[in-house]
Amino acid sequence: MDLKSLIRDIPDFPKPGIMFRDITTLLRNPQGLSYTIDSLAEKCTEMSADYVVGMESRGFIFGAPLAYKMGIGFIPVRKPGKLPAAVHFAEYELEYGSDRLEMHQDAMTSGSRVLIVDDLIATGGTATATAKLLEQAGCELVGFAFIIELQGLGGRKQLPEVPIVTLVEY
Repeated sequence: MDLKSLIRDIPDFPKPGIMFRDITTLLRNPQGLSYTIDSLAEKCTEMSADYVVGMESRGFIFGAPLAYKMGIGFIPVRKPGKLPAAVHFAEYELEYGSDRLEMHQDAMTSGSRVLIVDDLIATGGTATATAKLLEQAGCELVGFAFIIELQGLGGRKQLPEVPIVTLVEY
């Protein structure tokens, strides 16, 4: 299936000069969504993960059904102040400022094997911060999975050296 044909390009969003890759058109297509989850599961099963971790919010969209398909648990990584129990946190740099991600300290046991999933890898900041959360929790990062990779932004080079699965490259 040609997933690129299901991803809409929005020029100049969120600011001039940016080409936004909109996945809502992929999500509304039942065959495209099924193909996406099935493809990720097929490519990631050999990583033998215990959990899928997905980052707020589009990582939730793909991470939860992927975890279901793989028969493993799903752990949400959230923006600050959204989780009710004690958290691990990691701060990361944005183009203009910084942000923070959080994960429950009791989300998984030390030594768990974890796959990080998000819709897109651009500069790698969010994925790298999530990997730091897993390190704090004493977990083993077994790989990353993304629907889209924006190759020109070099995000892959920022990530730890584990398998990286992508379905579409721009």
